Amino acid sequence: MPPRLVRKAVNTYHHGDLRDALVQAAFQDAERGGPEAVNISALAKKLGVSQPAPYRHFADREALLEAVTAEGFRQFNVILKDLVDKPSKQSKLSRFAQATLAFGLQRNGIYRLMFASRTMASAVKGGELHKAAMETLALLIESMEAPAVGLLRERQAMKMWASLHGVVMLAGQGLLTGQAAGGVSREELVEDMVQEAKLALSVAMKSAVEREAR
Repeated sequence: MPPRLVRKAVNTYHHGDLRDALVQAAFQDAERGGPEAVNISALAKKLGVSQPAPYRHFADREALLEAVTAEGFRQFNVILKDLVDKPSKQSKLSRFAQATLAFGLQRNGIYRLMFASRTMASAVKGGELHKAAMETLALLIESMEAPAVGLLRERQAMKMWASLHGVVMLAGQGLLTGQAAGGVSREELVEDMVQEAKLALSVAMKSAVEREAR
C-alpha cells in the first residue's frame, strides 16, 4: 500500500509572511470599517491560523494597529509624492491639500485610524509609524514652497494640517453640504484655506525679515 500523502494546509506561513498577511488583512478591515473593525481573533480565523499565532508577531491589538497605521501613511505618502512632484498649474500646497481631502473622504476608514485614533499618540519616536508620519509632515512642509525662517514655515504647515483634518472630519459626517457650507464646495473651501495659509506665511516671513533688518 503506497504511503499516504500528507496535505499541506492551504494557509501556512513562513516566518514573516504571517506578519505581512495580518497587516494586509487588518488594513482591509480598517479601510472598510475604521480601527474598530480590526479584531485579532477574526483575523486569525480569516487567515486559517491558530488563535495564538498572531501574537508571535504582535504583542497585542495596539501593536498590530500601529503597523497598519504605518502602512496607511506609507501609501498616503506615495500618493502625495506623485502629486506634489508632478508638473501642474496648481501650487504644491493646493495639490497636497486636495489630495488629503480626497484620501480622507474616499478612504475614510484608514484615514480615521491614521488621524483620529489613539494609535499615533502612542507611536515610539524613531519607530516605523513615527517615521512614516514624519515623512508626511516633511512633504507638507516642502509643499509650502517657502524658505526656512525660524519655524514660521513649520508652524504654518501644522496649522494647515489641523485645518485640513477638520474639513475631512466634518465632511465625513455630512456637515459641509448645502446651507451649512454656504454653497461652497469642500474643494473650494480647501482652496480658500490654501490661499489664506500662503498669504499668512508670506506676511509673517516679511515681518520677520524686517525685524532682522532693524
